[in-house]
Amino acid sequence: MIAIIDYGMGNIKSVSKAFETAGAEISVTQNPEEIMKARAIVLPGVGAFKDCMENLSELGLLQVIKEEILNGKLYFGICLGLQILFTESEEFGLCKGLDILKGKVVRFSLPQNYKIPHMGWNSVKFKKKNKIFEEIPDNSYFYFVHSYYVIPEDSKAVAGITDYGVEFTSMMIQENIFATQFHPEKSQKIGLKLIKNFVKLTT
Repeated sequence: MIAIIDYGMGNIKSVSKAFETAGAEISVTQNPEEIMKARAIVLPGVGAFKDCMENLSELGLLQVIKEEILNGKLYFGICLGLQILFTESEEFGLCKGLDILKGKVVRFSLPQNYKIPHMGWNSVKFKKKNKIFEEIPDNSYFYFVHSYYVIPEDSKAVAGITDYGVEFTSMMIQENIFATQFHPEKSQKIGLKLIKNFVKLTT
């Protein structure tokens, strides 16, 4: 079973539907015990970093999520689910993250001809070989909606980069951690394939 964490933010319905379509047995949950029993954790998100951390804290989920990831449980983070892995974010004032990955989350500072938020389809250049990319061509297009992006201290875990006025990290892979700035659940066939490949890793 894959635990999809419902913390009151993000497009839970489209994420859960995508994982079900990919053949996963899922539980949309706020229950720490279900998260601990699950084979993998999925944390989707749309919205502000600080709100995300506060909601997870109020639900008593921050510590269990961090412990499960550090204990080696498979984790798939989408958008905010990527960003909260980092040390801190500058969104609406400095806010601490889970600090599992060292680095920070910053706002785009772009030429005038670039709109913020970065919204729409963009290519992802793969920087690592991994089973999650099976049958997915390099430079495939995925769907983005975000105004902030991550700056990792260690580039070894960077698995994908994207150019939007600036080259930024759009995917991280580190051992049991898989996390994307883009939204695979909104990325049609290629996004569903990425999700299917992750589901395979949990079996």
